[in-house]
Amino acid sequence: MGSATRNALDAARDSLAAQGAKIAPSVGEELLSACRLVGNSAQLRNTLSDPAIAAKEKSALVDKVFAALGKESRSIISQLAKSRWSAQADLVAGIEELGLRALAVSAGGVDIPGELFAFSQLVASNGELELAVSSKLGDPDVKVKVVAKLLKGKASPQSSAIIEHLVRFSMGRRIGASLNYAQEIVADQSATTIATVTVATRLSPAQEARLEKGLAERFGDLAIQQIIDPSVIGGVRVNVGGVVIDDTVASRLKDLKLQLAK
Repeated sequence: MGSATRNALDAARDSLAAQGAKIAPSVGEELLSACRLVGNSAQLRNTLSDPAIAAKEKSALVDKVFAALGKESRSIISQLAKSRWSAQADLVAGIEELGLRALAVSAGGVDIPGELFAFSQLVASNGELELAVSSKLGDPDVKVKVVAKLLKGKASPQSSAIIEHLVRFSMGRRIGASLNYAQEIVADQSATTIATVTVATRLSPAQEARLEKGLAERFGDLAIQQIIDPSVIGGVRVNVGGVVIDDTVASRLKDLKLQLAK
């Protein structure tokens, strides 16, 4: 990430934080819609990210192109357009990030990272479903209908809006990577650290509580997300923000084989 993009995102995040918890879910949904529009239009993307174009002209263009959106959404898009970006694609990613963060704020205490994780595990466990929601050849409206049917009664409106956006607009990512990225952004907005725990069989509530307590001593408050993978045989592998603690039986056996091979 270039310094210009970093500065633009920092300013946008601060502006969003200043609004407190007063953001409506529609703002996040509108920003994600704007992200798709800008991302799919080279002309619009070029114009909004061009530092040579005056801020006043950009604001006028935003008001014209996004006239159907609310005033708050247009204001955020204008701020992003007026900022300098290290690359054109960074503007699109910035609009998406602010949309995700706005939805996280509007959700209050809803566990959006948990809901996104649950859907990512469902997709990962079903090859046909993964193909159905991630194929570049698929009709976006059909993919959204599939997602809506799967999420009905199982996810908040905010999580549903995020997932529907991700299946419509991948930005070159696989669906699993898109969901992981969205989880990270939403968790960061909620000041939550996610610990991804891989085990052979699901931990009991007591085991999970002990693990969470132990990890909290090192990483602070966090939320545990369990991945069930029989190939680890036993033990646990933990990933917290890229820090990996691998104490699985499979890892120990691998180390033993390496030692014996010396």
